[in-house]
Amino acid sequence: MTIGLNDYITLSVILFALGFLGVLLRKNTLVIYMCLELMLVASTLALVAFSRFHGMLDGNVFVFFILTVAAAEVAVGLAIIVALFRRRQTVQVDELNALRD
Repeated sequence: MTIGLNDYITLSVILFALGFLGVLLRKNTLVIYMCLELMLVASTLALVAFSRFHGMLDGNVFVFFILTVAAAEVAVGLAIIVALFRRRQTVQVDELNALRD
């Protein structure tokens, strides 16, 4: 039994859907942030799968740049979450409804 392109794309869609539902349904900013990262991983999985099954390295190059940007995104995003927690003493989205306090 071999794993085909459809299997990888199905897994990617499932991971992306789980991340999307997590962003829509969760109230904790850290969980929302993790779900956004899950969506990013799902898209990179699809790019690598397409790249591998088409025999080209274009998708792998895109994934390299995506992961580089994601590392910077993690640093900035977590810094913002820590700053919000220090200022408001909460990470719940429904309690962070105003930019100025």
